[in-house]
Amino acid sequence: MALLITEKCINCDMCDPECPNEAITFGAEIYEIDPDKCTECVGHYEKPTCQSVCPITNCIIIDPEHQETNDELLEKFVKLQGLV
Repeated sequence: MALLITEKCINCDMCDPECPNEAITFGAEIYEIDPDKCTECVGHYEKPTCQSVCPITNCIIIDPEHQETNDELLEKFVKLQGLV
């Protein structure tokens, strides 16, 4: 599962520097998460750091269009880190 930043985003810039996969960028109006790079911090941390630092409740949610298992997220982490 990749994460998704909702319209609640206030562009506070807290999430972007916290993403270990550099999956977060500033979009047309708010920050966006690239689902191809988001591993929900699997392989890096126990919980997604973007959610931990976001000051807005339920601003960063599971993206319903990009559902992945923990095994799939770990596989994505391995590929992104060049550990294959």
